[in-house]
Amino acid sequence: MTEMIKLFVNGEEVEVESGKNLIDALEKVGIEIPHFCYHPALGADGNCRMCLVGIEEGRPPVVPACKTPAKEGMKVLLDADHIKKIQHDVMELEFINHPTDCPICDQAGECKLQDYYMKYEGTESRMRVPQVKKRKVQDFGGGVIHDQERCVACGRCVRFLRQITKTGELGLVNRGDDCRVEFFPGRPINNRYGLNVVDLCPVGALTSADFRFKQRAWFLKRAESICHGCSKGCNIMVDHNKEKYEDDIIYRIRPRHNEQVNGWFMCDAGRMTYKSENDNRLEECTLAGTVRPLTDILADAQSRIEKASKALFLVSPSASLEQLVAVQALAEKTGAAVSAFSDGYIVKDDGDDFLIKDDKAANRTGVDLLSIAKSRTHFDNMAKEADVFINFDNDLSRSLSEEQIGKLFKDTWVLNAATHPGHLGTAMAGKAGASVALRSWSEYHGVVVNCDGIAQKFVGGVMKNIERPDIVEIAAGLGSPATGAAAAWALVQKKIPALAEFGSFLELPAEGVNLTDNEAGK
Repeated sequence: MTEMIKLFVNGEEVEVESGKNLIDALEKVGIEIPHFCYHPALGADGNCRMCLVGIEEGRPPVVPACKTPAKEGMKVLLDADHIKKIQHDVMELEFINHPTDCPICDQAGECKLQDYYMKYEGTESRMRVPQVKKRKVQDFGGGVIHDQERCVACGRCVRFLRQITKTGELGLVNRGDDCRVEFFPGRPINNRYGLNVVDLCPVGALTSADFRFKQRAWFLKRAESICHGCSKGCNIMVDHNKEKYEDDIIYRIRPRHNEQVNGWFMCDAGRMTYKSENDNRLEECTLAGTVRPLTDILADAQSRIEKASKALFLVSPSASLEQLVAVQALAEKTGAAVSAFSDGYIVKDDGDDFLIKDDKAANRTGVDLLSIAKSRTHFDNMAKEADVFINFDNDLSRSLSEEQIGKLFKDTWVLNAATHPGHLGTAMAGKAGASVALRSWSEYHGVVVNCDGIAQKFVGGVMKNIERPDIVEIAAGLGSPATGAAAAWALVQKKIPALAEFGSFLELPAEGVNLTDNEAGK
C-alpha cells in the first residue's frame, strides 16, 4: 500500500503520496503547479523555472517543484506574492520572442503557454525592440513540423529521443534568445515513435504534418479507446468531429496514459490506423448481388444454417470478448464449427522491445481464453466440410491467397460480414452469397485482452451517418443466445471468472484488469 504523508499548501493541510515530487504529488489531489519542461515519463530537467514554489521556513526558501520530493509537514507556498512574481516573470520571458500566431496554430485550445498566460501573466508586452526571428515550418522528418519561434526550449522532445527511443535525432543548440531545437545534419527524425514529440510539446512548436490545419481542438470530441493496431492494446484517445449533415470523421489518434500498458506513448503506425476507420468502408448489405435489408439477409442465412450439414464461422482475433462469445454461443446452439484462424495477422520480426508487437490482432489472448480453435489445420478441415461459411470480420486475405480462399469455398454459400471490402479477397467478395457492412472498433463498445493478459474496455464514440450493426447484433439475428450486449457480457463472465465481479464492461477500472494474476489467465 502506498504510504501517505501530510503537508500544507497555502496553509491548508493535504494528504499526498510519499516519494513523489511536488508536481506529481499535488496533481493527484487536484492542485496544479505550472510547468513546461517536466514530464512524468522523462523526469525533471529543471530548465524552465516555471514550477518554482516557496517552502516556508525552508532552506532554500524557493525550490523547483519538479526536483523537490514531498515531505511530511512541508509548508508549500503557491499563491505568495513572491511566487506569483516569479511565475509572471518566467512567462514574460517566454513571450518576449513568441509569435502571436495563435489563430493559425494547431495547438490553440491545448496550449500550456496560452493557459498559463491567462492564469499567470495576462499583460501586454513591455518589449520595444524587434523580436528575434527564427525558422518556421521546418520539416524535422517523421511527419513532424517545427516552428522555432514558438519553442519554449523545454527540451522534452530532445529527452524523449535520447531516453526513450535512444535515437537522439534532436538537440538544443545555442544559448539565450538564440536557443533552439535542431536535428543533427543529415539525421532527421527517423524512428517508429517520432510523433510522440508532438504530444510532448507543451506549445505549438512541434505539430503533426498529418493533422496540421485539419481541425480545431475545441471542435473535437474525444472517445477513450484501445488501439487495435497490434496486441499491445495501447490506450488511446480518438479525436473526432461530426459536422452538420456530414459523416463523423476521425482526425487523429493520441496516446492515453496507462502505466501498466503503454505508459504515455504509442507508435506512429498505431496513430495512422484512424485512416482505415474513415476510408474505404463497406456501406451496403447485399443478398445475391442485390442490396437488401439486413433482416432479409439474416433470415436467409439463418435458414441456410439450419439446413446445412455443417456450418463454419470464422471470427476475427481483433473482435471484442462480447463478439467472440456471441458467435461461439451461436455455434454451440447450431452445431457449427467456429475458428479464429489468423496466421496472417502475425508479422514476424516486426515488433520491438518497447510497444510494437509482431501480432497485429487486438484480442488473440481473448480468443485463447475462450478456447476458440485458431490453427490452420482445424480451419482447413472445417472449411472442406462446410456448406455454409460466415466470416465475422476476419481479414482472411492476410492469411491466405485469393486462389486458396476461392478453392476452399468454391461450392460453399458465403456470408461476408466485414467493415472493409477485400477481407475474403476481391474475387471471392464478388462471389459471396451475401455481405453485411459492420461497425468498426471506433463505433462500438467492448473489451479486449492484450498480449500481457490485461482486459481493457474501450468506448466507441464515432457515430456514422450509415448505421451498421456490430457482430453481437448479427449473431443475435442468426439466433445466438447472446441477444444483446448485456447477454453477451454475462456469457463472457461465465467463460472468464476473473471478470465476474464486474456487472458491466463499464465497471472495469481505467487501467484494466490483469488476468495473469489469477486462474483465468492460466
